[in-house]
Amino acid sequence: MNTKKFMLSDEDADFLPIIPINENDEQDKNLIVPDTLPLLPLRNTVLFPGVVLPITVGRDKSINAVNESYKSDKLIGVLSQKDANVEDPEPSDMCEIGTVAKIVKLIKMPDGGTTIIIQGKKRFRVNQVIKTEPYYVADISILMEDILPADINFDAHAGSIKDLASQIIQISPNMPAEASIILKNIESPSFLVNFVSSNLNSDVTDKQHLLEIDDLKQRAEKLIELLQKELQFAELKNKVTTKTRTEIDKQQREYFLQQQLKSIKDELGGDTNEREINELKKKAETKKWSDAAREMFKSNIAKLERMHPSTPDYSVIYNHLDLLLDLPWDEYTEDNYDLKRAAKILDADHYGMKKIKERILEYIAVLKLKGDMKSPILCFTGAPGIGKTSLGKSIAHAIGRKYVRVSLGGLHDESEIRGHRKTYIGAMPGRIIQNIRKIKTSNPLMVLDEIDKVGNDFRGDPSSALLEVLDPEQNNTFYDNYLELEYDLSKVLFIATANNIQNIQPALRDRLEIIDLSGYAVEEKIQIAQRHLVPKQKEAHGLVKTKLKISDKVLQKIIENYTRESGVRELDRQLAAIMRFKAKEFSIRGKIPPTISMQEIEKILGTQKYSNEIYKTANMPGVAVGLAWTYVGGDILFIETILSDGKGELKLTGNLGNVMKESASTALSYLQANAKKYGIDASLFTKKNIHIHVPEGAVPKDGPSAGVTMMSSLASALTGKKIKPYLAMTGEITLRGQVLPVGGIKEKVLAAKRAGLKEILMCNMNEKDVKEIDGNFIKGITFHYVKNMQQVLDIALV
Repeated sequence: MNTKKFMLSDEDADFLPIIPINENDEQDKNLIVPDTLPLLPLRNTVLFPGVVLPITVGRDKSINAVNESYKSDKLIGVLSQKDANVEDPEPSDMCEIGTVAKIVKLIKMPDGGTTIIIQGKKRFRVNQVIKTEPYYVADISILMEDILPADINFDAHAGSIKDLASQIIQISPNMPAEASIILKNIESPSFLVNFVSSNLNSDVTDKQHLLEIDDLKQRAEKLIELLQKELQFAELKNKVTTKTRTEIDKQQREYFLQQQLKSIKDELGGDTNEREINELKKKAETKKWSDAAREMFKSNIAKLERMHPSTPDYSVIYNHLDLLLDLPWDEYTEDNYDLKRAAKILDADHYGMKKIKERILEYIAVLKLKGDMKSPILCFTGAPGIGKTSLGKSIAHAIGRKYVRVSLGGLHDESEIRGHRKTYIGAMPGRIIQNIRKIKTSNPLMVLDEIDKVGNDFRGDPSSALLEVLDPEQNNTFYDNYLELEYDLSKVLFIATANNIQNIQPALRDRLEIIDLSGYAVEEKIQIAQRHLVPKQKEAHGLVKTKLKISDKVLQKIIENYTRESGVRELDRQLAAIMRFKAKEFSIRGKIPPTISMQEIEKILGTQKYSNEIYKTANMPGVAVGLAWTYVGGDILFIETILSDGKGELKLTGNLGNVMKESASTALSYLQANAKKYGIDASLFTKKNIHIHVPEGAVPKDGPSAGVTMMSSLASALTGKKIKPYLAMTGEITLRGQVLPVGGIKEKVLAAKRAGLKEILMCNMNEKDVKEIDGNFIKGITFHYVKNMQQVLDIALV
C-alpha cells in the first residue's frame, strides 16, 4: 500500500470521502460532464473515481488548465503519463482512459507553485485531442458507471480486499493506524475497490490496468491478486527489516559501548590495544631474524591492526606475534672451549667417571675445531641415580652455555615436539621451541631426559618426530606447526639420557652416540658422599654452621647395610634421614656431637636392611650364586636345583623369561650328553625329576648370562658336590660346551664386591671389561677367566 496517501494534513482531512460516501454517489450520478474537458497529465499517479488526491502542479500547460477549469465548472480530465520521464508530454504520451476530477481546492504556494486537491468522479475515454495550446483540451466520452454485480459472492471479494489491506497496514511500520479505521468505514463496494486501488503500492501500469477494467467484479479479482503479491512482499520486507534492525541495533550498541570504553581508556592514558601493537612494532625494530620471520611479522601485524580486539582471532595472532618476538632467532651465547677449565669443572661436579670425562673433553675439542655442531648427538645410558642429567648440566657449565632440560618420560603426543596448529583452542608451540623461547638463546645445551620412555601407541609416536630434531642434516630447518616457520636447531647441543637403549626406536638410536655410564663402587660412593651429598644435605637441613662430619667407615656401613643400588639416590635419602634426626636434636639441645658413631646409625636408620652373611653360609649341593644386570644396576641371584623321584621331567620356577628357560634346557642337555665325562649317573636323568628355582619369584628375570650358573647348579645337584663358597659366576653357554661373553660386567663385579664375594668366574673375552674398572675398587676379588664348561666345573665344584 502507498503510505503517502494516508499521511494527509488536517487541512486536507475534510476531503476524505469517509462519511459522505453515499452523498457523493448521489452527486456523481447527477453530475453533468461536458463533452470537452481540459486535460491534466499526471506522473506516477492514477486517479480513481471517489478518491481525493493532493496534486502539486508545476508545468505551464497544467497550471493554465487548472486555473481555467477552477474558474468555470471546476472539472478537469486527469490522465496518467505512459512514461514518467517525459517532461512535456504529447497526446500520444498519455493514456486513453482517465478520470474526470473535480478541483475541490486550489492553493497558491509561497514559492509560486500551485497545489490542488482533486476528487475523482467518473471514468472517461479520450476520443480526440482538439486543442494543445495554452493547454490540452480533448473530446471525451464517459464510460459506463460501476454497477454492483448480481453475484452474491461479491461481498466475499470485498471482505477479502479489506482483510488483505488491513494485514498490509498492520505489518507496514510506516502506515498509521487510522488507515485501518478508514477501511472499516467504507461501505460502498465500488469506492472500496477504487480507494484501495489508488493506495496500492504497485506500478502505474497495474493501476492503469485496474482503472481500464469495466466490470467491477473483474477489477476486484485483479485487485485481490495484486494485494496478495503486495502482502507477500510486505511480509518479506518486514522480515528483512526486522532482521536488519536487530543487526543494526546490536552494532549500534556495540559501537556505543566501544566509544564509552575508548573514552575511559583515553582518560586512563590511551587505548591498550594500540599500545600493545605499538610495543610489538617497537620490539621488532631491533630484532635480528630471518627474512621469512620478518615478512610473517609484517603480515600478521597488518591483520592485527584491522581486527577488533574482541574477535577470537585477535588473541591467536597476538600470541603468535609475541612468540615471533620472544624467539632468539640469531642470538647466540659465546662458547668457552678452554679444555683445562672444562676438565676442572667436570672434576669438581662429578667424582670418578674418568673415561666419560675424557670422552666429553674430546667431544668439546671437536666442537671447538669444527664449530658448526654437525656432530653426533650424545646419549648417556646407565642406571638411575648415577648422574646422567647432572652431567649434562656440568657440560653446559664447562663450555659456558645455557642449560635447559626437556623431560620426555611418558610423552605420547608428537604435537608436544612439533607443536599444535595455532587455529586450535589452547594451541602452543612444541617443547623444543618453548624451551628455546624460555632460555633466550639459539645455542643452548638441551638435555632430552628419559628418551627411552617416550610413548608409542595409537595416540602418536613422538620418537619419530624426534628424528628431525636429532638429525644434524635436517634440524637446521626444523618446522614447528604453531610457529609455521623453519627454525635452525643446528647450533643446539643435544644430550639425551636413557636407562635402557633397547627401548629406543632403532632409527632414533642410530642418530645417537651412545656413552655408557656404569654404576659406582663403594669407594666412589664414599667420595661422592663426602664431596657432594653430605654438604648438600647439611645445607638443606640448616646444619651448615655445625661441625658435623661423617667418617668414611660410617658411610661405608650406610652404603653396604642400607642401600643396594648402582647410583647414589638411596644413599642421599639415608643421609637426609640422618640430617633430619640431627636437626631435631640440635633444635632441642642447642648443640650436637661433631661425629656420628656406628651405633648411632642403627638408632637413626633402624636395623640394617641388607646383609652379606647369606652368601657366606655353607650351601648344600645344587645352590650356585649368579650375577645379574638390571636397569638399576648389578645384582646377586641364587640358583637352586633339587632332585626328586620321577620320570626325568624338568621344572623351572621363579618368574623366568624364555631366554633363561632355554639356558636351563641347554645346560641339562649338555650334562646329559656329557654325563660320563663329569661322573654323573646317566640313570638319574630318567629316574629323577629336576626342579630349578630362582628365589625372589615376584621379580621377573631373563637373559642368557645365567647359563653357566644354571649348569653349575645342575652339575652340583647331580654329582652331589658343593659349589665353592664366595664364588659368583656369569656367562652364556652353548651345546658345544663353550662359554660366551655377556654385558654389564662392571655393574655385576661391583654387585659381587658389595655382597662380599671373593671370586668371580666369567668368559675370558670379558677380561677387557674388568681391566676398565679401577683396580682399587676390586681389591680382594679373584677373577677366573674360562673358555669352556670343563673349566667352569673344575673351578666351581669342590
